[in-house]
Amino acid sequence: MHNLAMALHNKGMRVTGSDDEIFEPSRSRLAKYGLLPEKPGWNPDRIHTGLDGVILGMHAKKDNPELLKAQELGLKIWSFPEYLYEQSKDKKRVVIGGSHGKTTVTSMIMHVLWFNHIPFDYMVGSQLEGFETMVKVSDNAPLIILEGDEYLSSPIDPRPKFHLYKPDIAVITGIAWDHMNVFPTFEDYLEQFRIFVEQINPGGSLFWNRGDMHLEEIVQNSRCNKVAYTHHSYELRKEKSYLIFEDTKVPIPVFGRHNMENISAALYVCRELGVTNEMFYEAISSFKGAARRQQLLAEGMDKKVYLDFAHAPSKVKATLEGFRETYPDKKITACLELHTFSSLNKEFLPQYKGSLDAADEAIVFYNPDVVEHKKLPAIEKTFVQNSFHKDRLLVINNPAEIKTALLEDPSPGILIFMSSGNFSGLNLMKVANNITKAN
Repeated sequence: MHNLAMALHNKGMRVTGSDDEIFEPSRSRLAKYGLLPEKPGWNPDRIHTGLDGVILGMHAKKDNPELLKAQELGLKIWSFPEYLYEQSKDKKRVVIGGSHGKTTVTSMIMHVLWFNHIPFDYMVGSQLEGFETMVKVSDNAPLIILEGDEYLSSPIDPRPKFHLYKPDIAVITGIAWDHMNVFPTFEDYLEQFRIFVEQINPGGSLFWNRGDMHLEEIVQNSRCNKVAYTHHSYELRKEKSYLIFEDTKVPIPVFGRHNMENISAALYVCRELGVTNEMFYEAISSFKGAARRQQLLAEGMDKKVYLDFAHAPSKVKATLEGFRETYPDKKITACLELHTFSSLNKEFLPQYKGSLDAADEAIVFYNPDVVEHKKLPAIEKTFVQNSFHKDRLLVINNPAEIKTALLEDPSPGILIFMSSGNFSGLNLMKVANNITKAN
């Protein structure tokens, strides 16, 4: 939401906003643009008939006093995805959906277009090198690249965000059950992707991951142009990945089979947008990844510490298998935080069975206060241990114990922090530097 505010400000619009809490880096970035509210909290007096409309984020509740005032005045109210569609309804829309990999595929496409000076608007769920904001809307760009999130649109609109974009070109990277709080069964979750496919405009194209059996069933009856993809041809040499294209081997900074699938999806979309193979491979060789995706935090003589957004079972499994493939002879330690509603739900936790198998050792951290805040039943350490079904697994529910456990391990190798949260405020960069200096 704060990125959209900055994007609209850059477009020349007058933007105001409210929130009860504003954290970093949002606070500093809003202040830089003169968009930071004078004080936090909700104030109905901010809502008046002089506004052209209100954009409603998921953080507000149905009984939010500003929302109630806007409804009383009959103001136009958009959800975040509704407004993005409103700003792009005359553009070609590319929407990347899927339970995993959608941020990376979106970022790859954006990087290739940016590298080749092709104008476009965008919305992506992570910070990307070369882009000041995570949202851009303009009057002149002929196309927009949208990360298609399947979570709900707003407190008063329970439709998944990616149902509202009506793509001309779509990607589905794969399906693995997530968001148990709003999609209580896997069939409920699958249905959202069926609906997404039905929203593709007539004559539009869908690129889908052939390795996903659930996707095959979903796309077989769709009327759009369907193209299946698999992982891009590649090879590993001395812990470096190379794409194989005709007689050329293109070095790339990202690694793992899942990223080779992401590159293949990005290649198909870019070709559809008029990018030649030569343009694509020259650009992708400089793609360093989105923030919190295989992000190297610190490196010592014999130890590397990474940060990755992986948190759902399929993401954790794919991430660790990518590290194992790239570093076959090194000790790999995974440090996973259970942070989302699904991951802290005792009914969902068994979905993690086997997800940590590619790691030699693992730590699983959860904060009991977060479990209580989400109004979920308490979780016992033994239940977590049994759910993952992994030897050499340490379960921790105190963030201070994470630093102790990691600093006491002098062995060389690879350490990966995996979470969509922040390990209850743990300074991961500081911990990473201390670990690598100690080794």
